[in-house]
Amino acid sequence: MLKITGYADRVSVMPGQTIRFMVNCEYPQYEAGVVRVVQGDSAPEAPPVKLVPVSSAVDGRYPGRKQVIHAGSFARIDCGDSFAASPNFSMQAMVMPTTPKKGRQAIISKWDEAAGKGIALVVAEDGSAGIELSDGAGKVTLSVGKPMLAKHWYLVAATYDGAAGKVAVHQQPQHDFPTIDDSGGAEANAPAGLAWDSAAPLLFAASWGGQDAGRTVGRALYNGKIDRPRVSAAALTLAEIEAVRGDRWPERLAGTLAGAWDFADDIPGVTVRDISGRRFDGVVVNMPTRGVTGHNFTGEDGMCWKDRPDQWSAIHFHDDDVYDAGWQADFSLTVPETMKSGIYAVRIHAEGEEQFVTFVVRPARGKPTSKLAFLFPLATYMAYANEHFGTNDGLVELHLNRALVLHPHQQFLNEHREYGHSLYDLHSDGSGVYYSSRLRPVLNLRPKVEANHGAGPSHLWLFNADTHITSWLEHFDQDYDVITDEDLHEEGFSLLSGYRTVMTATHPEYYSREMYDAVQRFTHSGGRLIYLGGNGFYWRIAYNRTQPGIIEVRRSEGGSRAWEPPTGEYYHSFTGEYGGMWRRQGGRSPNHLVGVGFTAQGFDVSSYYRRASGADDPRAAFILDGVDDEILGDFGLTGGGASGMELDRHDVSLGSPPHSLVVARSERQTEAHVHVVEDLLFNHMGTTGDVNEKVHADLVFFETPNGGAVFSVGSIAYSGALPWNNYDNNISRLTLNVLRRFMDPAPFPLPQA
Repeated sequence: MLKITGYADRVSVMPGQTIRFMVNCEYPQYEAGVVRVVQGDSAPEAPPVKLVPVSSAVDGRYPGRKQVIHAGSFARIDCGDSFAASPNFSMQAMVMPTTPKKGRQAIISKWDEAAGKGIALVVAEDGSAGIELSDGAGKVTLSVGKPMLAKHWYLVAATYDGAAGKVAVHQQPQHDFPTIDDSGGAEANAPAGLAWDSAAPLLFAASWGGQDAGRTVGRALYNGKIDRPRVSAAALTLAEIEAVRGDRWPERLAGTLAGAWDFADDIPGVTVRDISGRRFDGVVVNMPTRGVTGHNFTGEDGMCWKDRPDQWSAIHFHDDDVYDAGWQADFSLTVPETMKSGIYAVRIHAEGEEQFVTFVVRPARGKPTSKLAFLFPLATYMAYANEHFGTNDGLVELHLNRALVLHPHQQFLNEHREYGHSLYDLHSDGSGVYYSSRLRPVLNLRPKVEANHGAGPSHLWLFNADTHITSWLEHFDQDYDVITDEDLHEEGFSLLSGYRTVMTATHPEYYSREMYDAVQRFTHSGGRLIYLGGNGFYWRIAYNRTQPGIIEVRRSEGGSRAWEPPTGEYYHSFTGEYGGMWRRQGGRSPNHLVGVGFTAQGFDVSSYYRRASGADDPRAAFILDGVDDEILGDFGLTGGGASGMELDRHDVSLGSPPHSLVVARSERQTEAHVHVVEDLLFNHMGTTGDVNEKVHADLVFFETPNGGAVFSVGSIAYSGALPWNNYDNNISRLTLNVLRRFMDPAPFPLPQA
């Protein structure tokens, strides 16, 4: 089992900037050093792993220490002892619990777990609404005794009447199921004048577990939505509780309100606003999901939270949310001016175990050091960060058409869910994961990760597959800069404008609007783009505008997706932009951008390309110069061929430029390669690669305005063919032809109509 993990506070760093590294090491000490990552695939058939040591200020030996992640989201209100003077108290909220039977969960609490003191409105052990009250000596607990239904809305409340010595709890379902008895309340005696107040902050969706290295620790974590929480310095009746649950309340009750929070305020941010006038604003911890429908959502007044924010006034909390692990830094590196742009990693090793923390050194802003840029697909790496395919997806072996092999990092992640999820996973309550952060250890973003998809021909995915490209570039002594998606999102076209050619990785799947528009402007301003992958430019994402290192996806309407959002949650909370496939975003399909778009996926055996009619067009003569073979890429490190895993096809009806040339087309894909669901209006036979003509990859070339051009390969497996036979093969030769012509400043003239 892994005993070393780590991460950095940034992935992209310029010369002169400092990057901090956080390490968890359960050995007494470890050694650290920087390497430049050239070839990270450790499969036996791959070229030797090439990690070039780089002398740096971080080289040395460090004491090991254990650092932990406190997962689970909640909101924190720092109210001090503001409630101590009131002997009476009420707490209430609209709630939609998603795991009501998992055990004790705090909805609203001012409860100190260590002291066993405070007051809390909870989901009790029996799954119903309950109250807990204690002065640290004796504890009063009471619940309604009727379990709540998962994923249904309730008004829940708890009150303490310190003068009368009574506690009460209420639970009112907002649905009407005549066969379900889940409405009611309970009342019991309690000590009068109980001194329940503690130093704990007021929390929503958790109780206070103290502080650890500057982090608030949540306990009794709640799964589900909370809407319109209210706290009153009075023991309200049920009628009064109902009267203050909205955004307006009777004048006679206004003076009793100690806090009323509107989660529809600042949906893109981390603030929770108090609208009671008491100014008890708070913050969310670990980025619970916002921009989600509230208890009063109807769908009749629009489907975006910006249209009617009052109907999106809930927050969905999860006991496994993670944003910033919050570890303490062990060492840092100020990047020297002499450190060339490239992909790097800090290698951490002790007692035979090694771990890597990957980062990129990019050029100084506005000062590229090459005319070629490799676009490091950080957003896609984040989307797949710490994926749990092998342990969560019961159908994974059907997807792979092979037996599954779990590797050590996958086993570790299965046992350590606090390391967070990918955008392909489900939370513990079954809801889809909308957010993914890089501010935590990402165990599949490093060299020498085992092939994710089992034994047999390598089915390498993402980072180490992408190093097939960088090793190919270095084999042919091609200088290149490395820039990241995050850089592209922040700087847009200006980041690309200094380059003649931009080259993608194998799977640039996740793109923000800023990224898409920058690439399109680049290709329409004379730039050249080499798209060396498949299923690219597929999902629209959003970056948070105030919180660094986190992305969001809403898998709206259709597409090949691991989950779907519920109705009303199709718009990103970070920006209010509509989510889903770029194909549905009005003239921004991948076909518009690169001439091909996602058509099929399959994860068993890869195939090859055959020359197509476009190869005979004089415009494409440079591509196959010196390559006389009819069959291209019937070999490779990824499934044994250049066409496989995920495939893109040329289709003018979906936006491929009419003047684009199909230079080669794959054939004989296996029956495990299946046609994408977004092309199907209903299920039918004949959707697999052995019988469906749309299940293929296309090699496409076309010119763009102002002398630019695009070359696309339409296959994730393509780059795995580049290193084959020590980089001497027809795929390598034709790709080198493209690169050399694209690096030539001579413009590409647009063909005559």
